Amino acid sequence: MPCLAVLPPMARPSRRRPSTSVRRRGRTVADLPCGCRCGRRHLIGASSAAALLTHLAPPSQAAPPIDPEVMLERVHPSRPDWYEEFYATAMDQGMKSYEAEIAGYKAKLFAQLSAAGKNILELGVGTGPNFKFYASNDGVNVIGVDPNKHMEVYARSAAVSAGLPPSSFTFKRGVAEALPSEDNSMDVVIGTLVLCSVNNIDMALREICRVLKPGGLYLFVEHVAAPDGSLLRFVQGAFDPLQQFVADGCHLTRKTGENIRDVGFSSLSLDSVRLSNAYIISPHVYGVAFK
Repeated sequence: MPCLAVLPPMARPSRRRPSTSVRRRGRTVADLPCGCRCGRRHLIGASSAAALLTHLAPPSQAAPPIDPEVMLERVHPSRPDWYEEFYATAMDQGMKSYEAEIAGYKAKLFAQLSAAGKNILELGVGTGPNFKFYASNDGVNVIGVDPNKHMEVYARSAAVSAGLPPSSFTFKRGVAEALPSEDNSMDVVIGTLVLCSVNNIDMALREICRVLKPGGLYLFVEHVAAPDGSLLRFVQGAFDPLQQFVADGCHLTRKTGENIRDVGFSSLSLDSVRLSNAYIISPHVYGVAFK
């Protein structure tokens, strides 16, 4: 689920950092190795060697796919109802000032989803703060994934307010490490303030790539660790254990931009920004990756 900054913000002037991307073939992309390594790999062996192996050992069965429900209970077992309901309410009420400041960056990012008829999976859908940026497009079908079942009522309300028909929105309890969707089934995966709290960030990114269609988009906004040696980085390190405890597993010191860069999307646009009212969960990285 999306994280909630529970520590009081400290005023700090907003300062946008220059883009880390470069221009290639008309897109703004990072200098990355080509090809999505996070997809399923196919081993091509010589047919003669394969034939020999069948005589040496009985054919082994493929490993069963990860059961999303099993993974959900493994990495994010159900919390007490009072806690999950309290957290959902806190997210709905406590992130309004943050959403107001980040809105301009989100609007620019989600403008890339103007085309109609998209199958979209929003990971860590939470209370649905992103719906207003894309849910009114014609033909959009959205699967909202979140481990907290109490987020559903808020997400459905936000979807209706954004103009998304109830029949076009499905809420599923789940976690990023085992997304409840088929291979190559999604045109877009969206994740904002969610990779800070997943159990295994690299597994989550591989799952995102798995469910995306070839050429599909991954749109993201994530808070990351401040530069090493800075005062903010020291503060983040000191408060990180407390943040994980009170904010449902949110980490303050992850270098999520590097994880996204290294997973092997075919192209990536990555920018960074600091927000004045989100001091402890600043800076942010945001952008779009293509499978």
